[in-house]
Amino acid sequence: MHFRYSSSRMAAPPKHDRTVKPKEDDDVEDPVETMINKTGCLQLHYAVQECMGEKQDWRLCQKEVTEFRKCMEQGMKKKLKG
Repeated sequence: MHFRYSSSRMAAPPKHDRTVKPKEDDDVEDPVETMINKTGCLQLHYAVQECMGEKQDWRLCQKEVTEFRKCMEQGMKKKLKG
């Protein structure tokens, strides 16, 4: 039995789509977004997602990742202090 594969018929591997998309159902809240929003870092989270969607490589998004990480650390410190 012989199989013939055409390179034009083979699909490229899917890329991760990390772009921010509008919610399909506004009544359902994402628990991760809710938690991040409580820290005040939601816009920085979106900036990381947008960068990842555009560049497809987290190493090229270090500025956004660092800003988000620092914001989350500050938010956690505030939460621990009470």
